[in-house]
Amino acid sequence: MPPPASATPPEMVLHNRFLGFLIWQSIPSTVIFFLFKTLSSVVSSASPSADKPPFTFPFAPSIFALITFLTFHLSQLLFSFSLSLVASPHPHRPASLLQLALGLVRFLFVPGGSDSSETADSRARAKLSVRFLMFLGAAAVSGFVSVASLCGGFGDGVSAIGRVGFRGFMMGLLYGLYYVYNRRWVLEFPIIQRPPFFSFKMGLPSAITRSLQLSFVAYLFSAALLVFLPHHIQNQTTTGKFIAEQIRFYIGSFLVFLCWELSHHLHRLLHTKRFVFAPPKGSAAAETNPSEILLAALEESSPNSLLQYLAYLDLCMVCENNVDAWRRAAFFEETGETYKRVISVCLRPLEQLASKLGEGLESSIENGSQISNQLLSPTDNRLDSKYSEALNNFQLYAWCAWTAASLTACSLKEDRYGVAQISGSNAAVMSTLISCLLAVETYMGKKTTLQSANQFMGSTGFKLRNSSMANTGTSKKRAGPLHSKAYAVADVLRNSIYQIVSAFHDQMASSAKKGFLDKDWIINSKPPFGPRELLVQKLRLFLDFRAS
Repeated sequence: MPPPASATPPEMVLHNRFLGFLIWQSIPSTVIFFLFKTLSSVVSSASPSADKPPFTFPFAPSIFALITFLTFHLSQLLFSFSLSLVASPHPHRPASLLQLALGLVRFLFVPGGSDSSETADSRARAKLSVRFLMFLGAAAVSGFVSVASLCGGFGDGVSAIGRVGFRGFMMGLLYGLYYVYNRRWVLEFPIIQRPPFFSFKMGLPSAITRSLQLSFVAYLFSAALLVFLPHHIQNQTTTGKFIAEQIRFYIGSFLVFLCWELSHHLHRLLHTKRFVFAPPKGSAAAETNPSEILLAALEESSPNSLLQYLAYLDLCMVCENNVDAWRRAAFFEETGETYKRVISVCLRPLEQLASKLGEGLESSIENGSQISNQLLSPTDNRLDSKYSEALNNFQLYAWCAWTAASLTACSLKEDRYGVAQISGSNAAVMSTLISCLLAVETYMGKKTTLQSANQFMGSTGFKLRNSSMANTGTSKKRAGPLHSKAYAVADVLRNSIYQIVSAFHDQMASSAKKGFLDKDWIINSKPPFGPRELLVQKLRLFLDFRAS
C-alpha cells in the first residue's frame, strides 16, 4: 500500500526528511555507545587493580562521561551532515585533482576564455569534487572524535588519547575513500517500497558484515601507521595493557563503522521512500486538479535533483499500478493538456539520451562523411566519456520509459476523450522510444541499416527480411560497466515498446495493411536519432515480434 497523500508542500519534503534522518540516526548511536561503555566497565571490573575501584556504573553522573557522550554524538552528527553533502540520485562525474588545478589556473589567468557550456559543466564537476574532499575531511574528523570518545579514557593520558585518535582519523579517512570509490553516495531507489522499519531490519545483517570487514582492514592499516607517530605518543605500556587496548580499539572501531553503516542505511532508506505528490483524497484540490502538484515538481524542480527523482518515482508508480487509479484517470482530462505535459516530462530525458549518444557516435567516426541511407556503426574505440556517461542514469530512463509505455497502453481503455491519439502523444512516445533504442544499439556496436525499396517484399511493400535489421551482425563489442548499462537500457526500451505494440497490435496491423502505420505512430519531424524511415522499419519488426 502506498503512503497516504500528504498536504506537505514539495519544497519541504527534503527538509523534513533530513531532520527526521538526524533524529533517527541518533537512536542506534546512543544504544551502541551505552552498550560499549557498559561492557567496558564490566570487563574492567573483572580484573581490579589497586589504584582503580572494582566497578563503576557507566550511567553514573560525571562531567567526563557527559563530555564523552556529547563529543561522540557530535562526531556522528558531523558524519550524517557529510552524507547529505555528497548524496545524489544522479551519478555525477567529479573532476580530478589535475582538472581542478587546470580550472583554477584558467579561472585566474584566462577569464572567459572557454565555452559557456563547458565552463558550466566544469564548475559543476569541480563543486562535486570539493564536496567529496569535504566529506573525506568530515569522515576523518568524525573517526578521530568517535574512536577517541569510545576507546580513549581521560585517565589514560593525552598520549593514549592521541594514539587512539590518530588511528580513528586514519580509519575515517579510509572509510571515506571506500565510500566515494564505490559510489555509495548514489541514491538507489528500491523497486518494492517496504515499510521503513522492515527495510531497516533487512539491512542490519549486511551492515554488520561490512562493519566487521572494514574494522579488520582499518585495524591493520592504522596499526601499521603507528610507527610514524612521535616516540612519546607511541604505546609504552605493559603487555597486558597493550593487548587490552588493542581489543578495545578493535571493538570500538567496529562499533563506529556500524554507526556509520546504519547512518548510511537510514539516510538512503528515508530519502528514497516514495512521496505522494497529490492533495489528500476527497479535498477540493483532489476533485479539481489533482495532478498540478506532481507536474510542478517535475517541471520546476532542479534537473537531476532528489525532488525531481521522487516526482518521477511517484509518477511511475501511479501509471504502473491501479492503487492510485483516480490520479491516473485525472491525466486523461478533456482538454488533453495534462496528458501532454506528463508525456513531455517523460520523453525529455530519453530524447536527451538519444541526442547525446548521437553526437558521440558522429564524433567517433573517423571519416566525417555521412551516408544518407545508413547509420554507421561506431568505431572500436570508446566514445568520449562526456557522451557515454549519460548511460549511468539508468534509473531515470527506466522510469520514463515505463511511465510513457504504461500510459500509452492504458489510454486504449481509460482515455475517454481520445486525447492520447488526437494530441499526437502516441506517435511521440513510439518515435522517442524507438529512436532512443536505435541510439543505444548503435552504441553497443549493432549494425543497423536502412533497406532500399526494392528489398521490401509483400503486398504492402514493407515486409523486412529477418537478416536486414533483427540480426545484421555486430562490430567489435565494448566491455565495461557502461556497456552493461547500455544493455539494461536497451532491454527496458525494448520491453516498453513491446508493451505498447501488444496493447495496440490489432490497430497497428490494420494500419500497416492500409499503409498508414508511419502516419499514426511515427512523428513527421526529425527524430532525436536516425532517419524517420528507419524508425518505421524498426516498428514493423516489433509488430512482427522479431525485434531483439
